[in-house]
Amino acid sequence: MIRINQVKLPLDHSEDELKNTVLSTLSITEEQLVDIHVFKRGYDARKKNQIFLIYTLDITLQDVNEEQLLGNVEDNHNIRVSPDTEYKYVATAPADLTERPIVIGMGPCGLFVALILAQMGFKPIVLERGKSVHERAKDTFRFWRTSELNTESNVQFGEGGAGTFSDGKLYSQVKDPGFLGLKVKTEFVAAGAPAEIIYVSKPHIGTYKLVTMVSQMRSKIIELGGDIRFESRVDEINIEDGQVTGVTLNGGEVINSKHVVAAIGHSARDTFQMLHDKGVHMEAQSFSIGFRVEHKQEMIDQARFGKNAGHPLLGAADYKLVHHCKNGRSVYSFCMCPGGVVVAATSEEHAVVTNGMSQYSRSERNANSAIVVGISPEDFNNDPLQGIALQRQLERNAYVMGGSNYDAPAQMVGDFLAAGKGKPFENVEPSYKPNVKMTDLSDALPDFAIEAIREALPAFAKKIRGFDSKDAMLTGVETRTSSPVQIKRGKDFQSINTKGLYPGGEGAGYAGGILSAGIDGIKIAEAVALDMLKNA
Repeated sequence: MIRINQVKLPLDHSEDELKNTVLSTLSITEEQLVDIHVFKRGYDARKKNQIFLIYTLDITLQDVNEEQLLGNVEDNHNIRVSPDTEYKYVATAPADLTERPIVIGMGPCGLFVALILAQMGFKPIVLERGKSVHERAKDTFRFWRTSELNTESNVQFGEGGAGTFSDGKLYSQVKDPGFLGLKVKTEFVAAGAPAEIIYVSKPHIGTYKLVTMVSQMRSKIIELGGDIRFESRVDEINIEDGQVTGVTLNGGEVINSKHVVAAIGHSARDTFQMLHDKGVHMEAQSFSIGFRVEHKQEMIDQARFGKNAGHPLLGAADYKLVHHCKNGRSVYSFCMCPGGVVVAATSEEHAVVTNGMSQYSRSERNANSAIVVGISPEDFNNDPLQGIALQRQLERNAYVMGGSNYDAPAQMVGDFLAAGKGKPFENVEPSYKPNVKMTDLSDALPDFAIEAIREALPAFAKKIRGFDSKDAMLTGVETRTSSPVQIKRGKDFQSINTKGLYPGGEGAGYAGGILSAGIDGIKIAEAVALDMLKNA
């Protein structure tokens, strides 16, 4: 096949226009064209009233000398032989292998570690401190309705990880020369995701579909010989002479293995403390803090797409914004959820944490995203656990500001910019559940963060008209954008000072979202399998 990149066509082009563009680009006849496969489809909305679709196409030909064809178009760097994107397993477990690898955590990283290991025959043991995804969903929705928090089963903990209660975004900026992201998306489609996630440039799934998919993937792991245990919190990583020997569970059970994957997520603060106490090398890393901002989705659609707002190929509009402030800080939008809601995402008692969530339809009335300020390790003397301490302090303060009942503190943007007191909301109704308390958010974050966000919101309005409108809503606090620590690992994916421990995913500091966490999980599974064969 021949791949053509950067094929640009009008938003409402016909199939014939696409075919004729391929014929003219390759200088071939219609008889020589067998098939056009869309590998990727995105859009260019820089001119909102003249939006173009941008394609990457794989073309199947007949009666064509491909070498000669490529020679004729050698000046066109967008035409190449289609790469081999099929995933290839690196190992197969021998029938007499007795050791079983342990995977701690069943978020996207742990899920793909377990799936790939199971597909290679290594029969992993998965230990998840939370509940199965359907039971976890019940606990989470109950908390949003009644403020009854289960600290082991919530937005952060449980099968599927924090990404389950999100927009289900499946795009990433990580380099992926081995097309591992395609393997991730292919497995999601096999588990029930829409087929379009394979080729659209900004695929998403939504919470309800993710719940069903995760349970399907669990079934596949079990069918392949894996063992999945819920409500099994790992209280100790057992280490002897710098080598992992297994784990001890919250009930006292010891499971032995020399290959333990720590895919623990960014909110497993007690596990971070345990690993630190055990001497596992970790370092502080940058993260961000801020608020969730909400606008009417129709306003964002008009600002981004103009007369094309509501077009079915475009869907609900998103945005990505950044502003570099006078005080040296950067403010940026994060985890933007078109047509979504702001959700309560705490995993600790007496704390308020926000996050964003959308369903596949993205049909809720509001758009929301985090507006966050960067925090660097220098802000807390490079202490790997002080970032967690700052997060916890801000979350507990937000709990008090919200009324000490898990309601979140909130304020209209106009009042926030004017440093005024909190007044009742107006046009944009806050979506956070259980509820919000309208208040003054000036004390919700450090002064430098408040100053930076107040500078950034009007700057963002120069890119999206109305972004700083007085009735837009801010809800606090957003503190868990990423892990505040990184558990350092080497090229073999093992901890740099603890052999057999494989830190992975977002919690260990090696991913940022569902897709990149899944890719990291595949890489770790491959490293574990190869090391187990070497030492078998």
